[in-house]
Amino acid sequence: IFNLQALEHVNARLLELYPDDEERFDIVLMTNNHAQVGVRLINSINHYGLTIERFCMTGGESPIGYLTAYLTNLYLSADSEKVQEAIEAGIASATMFTANKDVAYSDTQLRVAFDGDAVIFSDESEQIVKEQGLDRFFEHEQLNENKPLAQGPLKGFLEDLGKLQKKFYAKNERLNCPIRTYLVTARSAASSGARVLKTLRSWGLEIDEALFLAGAPKGPLLVKIRPHIFFDDQMFHVEGAQKLGTIAAHVPYGVAQKYHKST
Repeated sequence: IFNLQALEHVNARLLELYPDDEERFDIVLMTNNHAQVGVRLINSINHYGLTIERFCMTGGESPIGYLTAYLTNLYLSADSEKVQEAIEAGIASATMFTANKDVAYSDTQLRVAFDGDAVIFSDESEQIVKEQGLDRFFEHEQLNENKPLAQGPLKGFLEDLGKLQKKFYAKNERLNCPIRTYLVTARSAASSGARVLKTLRSWGLEIDEALFLAGAPKGPLLVKIRPHIFFDDQMFHVEGAQKLGTIAAHVPYGVAQKYHKST
């Protein structure tokens, strides 16, 4: 359900530029199937021409315990319980949902879109929205504009993407970088956007494009971006993106999960 061709293109470009450097995407297929199904998995991967060399087949046991051993930067699964277990273990993780429409994705540029609060950043501000309302939220963000937000569960993954981007920039390949990142947030730029941008700057992180939607639906903008994956902590936005053809991933973190479970 994820476009691996774009990842493999990034790896191929990195190999050309840095033939002696092994800092590239490393894909591990994790399954709780028994080892006997390994041949079938290998045949399927070869059939689709994918380069996946690491397998972890746990024979019915949860693979979560192996994530740390594999130095996992991001864990994706269709199993929401395993994803929740990984999040609680401090590993960047999300539940994958396939798109409801077929959309053509770039094979030569990996595009990754992130929500902000409770994804890149902590849910500190989202808690105020849920518990005290939007007016109090706007006031809080303006008062704390120069105080960086705490990090959220996918901050490290954005940082990893940034490190790979800088390897291209160092070779004067900024304009041809095969990785592009997007912040797609329901925040308003005028009333609460400054704190987000200042937080990224304080972390030394760049985001290629920032879209502040001021509460407008995210799905139509994602159709324009065509990201290979979009991360959000609220199923409402995940489902809206999915309906319009975006592969979306739910990050089960923060106060929004409490409200989602109670409805």
